Order: sequence, then C-alpha cells, then structure tokens
Amino acid sequence: MKSPAKTLASETAAGTCKVAILGFGTVGSSVARILSERTRTGLTLTHICNRNLERKKNADWLPAHVQWTKDINDVLSSDADIVVEVIGGLQPAGDWIRSALGAGKSVVTANKQLIAHSGPELIDLAQEMKRHIAFGASVAGGVPVISGLQEGLAGDELFKIYGILNGTCNYILSQVESSGVSFAAALAEAQKLGFAEADPTDDVDGLDARAKLAILARVGLHSTVNPANITCRSISSIEAVDFEYAKQLLCTIRQISWAELDDQQLFATVQPALVALSSPLARVQGSQNLVMSTGKYGGETVFAGHGAGGNPTAVAIVSDILAIARAKQDMTHGFAEIPATSPKVTADFSTRHYLRFKVKDRPGIIGALADIFSHCGINIDSVLQKPGYLKSSLPFVITLEVCRASLVEQALQQISQLDFLVQPCVHLPILD
Repeated sequence: MKSPAKTLASETAAGTCKVAILGFGTVGSSVARILSERTRTGLTLTHICNRNLERKKNADWLPAHVQWTKDINDVLSSDADIVVEVIGGLQPAGDWIRSALGAGKSVVTANKQLIAHSGPELIDLAQEMKRHIAFGASVAGGVPVISGLQEGLAGDELFKIYGILNGTCNYILSQVESSGVSFAAALAEAQKLGFAEADPTDDVDGLDARAKLAILARVGLHSTVNPANITCRSISSIEAVDFEYAKQLLCTIRQISWAELDDQQLFATVQPALVALSSPLARVQGSQNLVMSTGKYGGETVFAGHGAGGNPTAVAIVSDILAIARAKQDMTHGFAEIPATSPKVTADFSTRHYLRFKVKDRPGIIGALADIFSHCGINIDSVLQKPGYLKSSLPFVITLEVCRASLVEQALQQISQLDFLVQPCVHLPILD
C-alpha cells in the first residue's frame, strides 16, 4: 500500500493536484496565468471564484476546463486539493479559509492581516485536519523570506529581524530624497503610478508593515505578537531637509520594521529611522523590499527583491502550492512547527537619536533644550544647523548619545511646551 506522501507525489507528477483560486484581481489573475502557462508543474487550475464574473470572464487565455463561480460553496464541494485565497481582508477571507480547511483542502494565502491576527488558530486547524496552510506571499511579495526563515535558517537561533517591508513607503521616501519634493507631492506621485492606495493610511502610518513584522516575529523568532502591541509611527513628518541632515550624518531615512528578542522581551517597532549609507537598507530604492535576519550561529542573512505587484506575489503563491504538493501529509507547512512564546512587547530601544526642531530663532534655544536633556539624564552628541533658512522657521538638528527611547519621549513632552517651537519635533532613531 502506498504512503499518503508517495500517493500525493505520484498524483502531482501525473498532473492531478487541483487548484482553485478565490479572487481574480491583480494577484489572482497572475497566479492563474502562471498555472495555465507552466504546464509542467504538475498543477491543474480547476476553479475561479469571484464576484462580477461577467467582467472577469473575458480572460480568453485561460484553459476551457476552468470553472467560474460566484459561490464559495462550489469550490468547497469540488475536488480541488488546494485553495488559493487572494481576496484580502479579515472577512469573508477568514471564514472561507476555515471552511476550506474544514472541507479537507489545503490553503495558500497572501493575506498578511489575517495571518498576523489569526495565524496560530488557522495553523492549529490545518494540523487538526491534516492539511497545510502556506503564507509565503504575505510578507515581501516575491521575496522568499518566509520559506528562508522557516527552512533555510531553521538550524540557527535567530534573535533579530529587521528591514523594509512596505514598498509604498520606500518609494515615497526615495522620491523625497532624490527629488527634494514634499511628502504630499511624493505621495500623490505614488498614487498616480499605482504604488499607493487612494487611502494610504495603512502604508504611511506603518499598519501594513506592522502586520508583516508580527508574522516575521512568529516565523523567525517564534514569538506570538498581537500586531496592535507593536508601536508604529507615520513617515508623513519627514521632509527633504531631514535627508539633507541625514546625509551630513552619513545616513539616509527609511521606514524600518524591527523586532529583536532579548531574554523575555521583544523589542518591536515600525517607524522611519536613520540608517547608515553603508547599510544594505540604504541601497533599497523604489518599491523594493529587504529583510535582514541575525542568528546566534549563522550571523546576518539578507533577503531582497520586489515586494509587491501581481507577478512577484504570484510567484510566491505558486511556490507555496508546489511546496504543499511535495510535502508529506502528516506535516503542516506553517509557522507552528517550533512552539512559540508570548514575550512582553516594548518599543523602548536603546539607540542614538536624531531630533529635528523647527523654531522661531532667538538666543538661548540650545541652552533651554540642553537643560531639559540634562535633567532627563541624556547626553547631546552633536548640533547641526544648515545656513540659508528663515529665522521665523529655522530647522536644526540635535543628535543624542545612546539612550532609551522612553527617556527621549519624556524630554520631548517637556520640550513641546516651549514657546519657540514652530512645529512638533521630528524624532527618529539612528540605527547603527
């Protein structure tokens, strides 16, 4: 009698591993195209479930045997082995995935918010049903960071993961840096080119990257994190002048997602930060993503590539489909293979700090600020002031020696009451 794993392998080789897709937008159509054109994968696309079928069914490149439906129950009752969910959002995607697993089907999803919030539950359900759930496309699109952390670095003991997880923010900051335009102008350009949504809040305020960081923390650091417990800050306060000052410090500015495990604490945050020009993070341009992991034994590993778009994301999804088709039936392809802990989450990193003030210039400003920093136990490292700005709205920068972020925030609360400030201070960590 053949084992289940050998049976699945032989069926796949014979081209009988059947795939259904939920959602036929940019990513779903790219997945369908790969499955239709790469005929030697051993995979067969059988069903597409989508609203507005009349508008979508004009894809004449699809094989004639593919069945279209508006009803999820048609997929659940079908002979599809794997269901691909690319509709996004928490609902109805969550219920559809649960139903698919309950119907004995494995699942591949690119749904970062759902995996960030409900991943452990879905993994448990997949294990209970002796099926698989894969989510490699949920972080960094076509960059194989999930599989790299789960499999390629499984022998190491990772304690830090950080990187650039949101291509929209990276594109906007790259535009402000290279063209000297305002944040608003860079955002408008990103929206025009389709990099940013009409409502860009999830991207620019860090909510998108926060969900991805929660997934990476669970996969790589085996730490279960509620995304809501990860502090995130918007990039909207960054101006062209900040890049000018950053350059003086041999740095640039990027939205950085950072998670570092230290004993029973997980330091985690998503925020704009200064990174050294010599860092791989500084060289990430446009909408690309980059993730760096650090392990006790293997040191630093870098994953980089296109983090968004239909084709790169579809490549990650099809790779997950193939991995499931090759996997043994008694193992779950997910992040629950090593038991996860639930450490205390904090954003109180100890780093150097960049503070950009904009003031109505007058004597005694530096002295007033230095007095507050001194009372908070903070040492000033440098003061930078570029000439040529109006005295009524003068930007200058103070950098601080290494100290906890909470101390800086305490000082800034006092500083916010000073009458010479034109706008709130821009506070960024300097990641050495």
